[in-house]
Amino acid sequence: MRETPSTLLIVEDDLDVAEMLATFFTAQGYRVLTANWGEDGVTTATEQVPHLVILDIRLPDIDGFEVARRLRAQRRTRHIPILFLTEKRERRDKLQGLQLEADDYITKPFDIRELGLRVRNALQRAQRESLTHAVTGLPQGVLVDEALAQWLASQPAPPLWVVGLRHLDAFREAYGIIAADDALRAVALLLGQQLPSGPEHTAFLGHLDSTVWVLIGAPEAKSGFGERLTRQLEQALRLFYRSDDLDAGRFEGARLDVAVRPFAPPTTPTTVTALRTALLGLMETNNK
Repeated sequence: MRETPSTLLIVEDDLDVAEMLATFFTAQGYRVLTANWGEDGVTTATEQVPHLVILDIRLPDIDGFEVARRLRAQRRTRHIPILFLTEKRERRDKLQGLQLEADDYITKPFDIRELGLRVRNALQRAQRESLTHAVTGLPQGVLVDEALAQWLASQPAPPLWVVGLRHLDAFREAYGIIAADDALRAVALLLGQQLPSGPEHTAFLGHLDSTVWVLIGAPEAKSGFGERLTRQLEQALRLFYRSDDLDAGRFEGARLDVAVRPFAPPTTPTTVTALRTALLGLMETNNK
């Protein structure tokens, strides 16, 4: 269960339907936002990032398909589950909705309790998927916290490393989202190759945030592991640039690179939250 209520955004121009849905879902314990125009729906979703959007197709300005396209085009909102709730029953409309990666397509009139179950199921699916990073597929969130808790309880604790990818925003702006995601996946793949495998090992690799990874069980710092990994990653990242950009010295000071740091504080944090903070703080210190 979520510690705070899930937020639903209802984009519906029929005021009676919008009020009925808002009343029902509020009674179910959700936080509910409403918008009666498509443009307002896009703005609200971008600013407040709900956990799910219930979206009508026939709206006074832009239609629901265009709202969905805009939400899917923005990195901030692209993974929000969308449920179309509409009078449009034709097969081509349903196909268009599914092509926009809608999580469900419900036609009016509808059963409010069935809609409630579909919303709950979509939120549960999204919550399960949030345990892994959308681009790399590596663990994040709760799964990383569990691994950090195991590390804190280990005696002796295995080596712990933090790796951060820097300047990804500048790279994305120049080369696009697809290239940036490819670079992120490449780093994750190379990191995964550094860890020992087999039942006798407890190695772990996951995201502290989108561009910071934690490695548990990699070689000790004294082995030269950090230096070797840094060279390997930076050689790989050079391949993502056009040669003419490198020759011209573009992105000087803002080119993709990595910080690879062992975690060896004078005193070990006692909680997972403190350990997370210390790990991210180490990366921020070394990114300055």
